[in-house]
Amino acid sequence: MELRDDQPRKHEIGNRTYIVADVEPLDVDGVRTLEVGTALWFLGFVALLPFYGRLQDDGRSWWLWTCLAGFGLGLFGWEYCRRRRRARAELTAAR
Repeated sequence: MELRDDQPRKHEIGNRTYIVADVEPLDVDGVRTLEVGTALWFLGFVALLPFYGRLQDDGRSWWLWTCLAGFGLGLFGWEYCRRRRRARAELTAAR
């Protein structure tokens, strides 16, 4: 199973020709991106926690719960990406 699809190397738009560089993506599996994003959602939750009373008075307590939901969903996404990375590594090792 090939994980890359063939993409055009040149794009002609108007009078110009753009050549696409052969560069591998930095974060193929997304685990690091999920780790950072999940940590930022948790940091936002912790940063807003001392202001819960004021947020509730202003009708913005949903900010706190949005951060908590982002953290929870980030944990699910993190586990999904870790499993996907493991499966891709097993596929590569089997070849």
